[in-house]
Amino acid sequence: MSSEIHIQRDAKDELRRAVPTSPRYAAALVAAMLAASAPLPVLSQGVQLVVVDVHAVADGYRASKLIGSNVVNDQNEKVGTIEDIIIGRDRVLFAVLQVGGFLHLGGYMVAVPYQSLVLDETGSKIKLPGATQEALKKLPEFKYAG
Repeated sequence: MSSEIHIQRDAKDELRRAVPTSPRYAAALVAAMLAASAPLPVLSQGVQLVVVDVHAVADGYRASKLIGSNVVNDQNEKVGTIEDIIIGRDRVLFAVLQVGGFLHLGGYMVAVPYQSLVLDETGSKIKLPGATQEALKKLPEFKYAG
């Protein structure tokens, strides 16, 4: 299948432009012009939907399953419990840990970057490398806003 290109030259024999003359080119050009002039779909508040790999998402860690999990350090000593997971306004994740206390009473709450946690394949073992209860209690106490 061949398409022709008609080349126009001016008096000085310089190449001015190449214009494909095949019917397919003409059809593609018309289709592009029609698509460009077609109205765009209206999305509420300018939100664009993105198709995600639902299998990859399903393989992730559910916040509801992580909350209440123990957090250990490198020596496998319990240093706290995940009390909550918070999405910052800048979309950065934080884990709120309760350090000390018993049955969610009398504990000291701190926030650590979620990225600092190391989770095993199943999410059943959560490690905070280099942490101790004493070091975590020296962090500023976390309190919910409003």
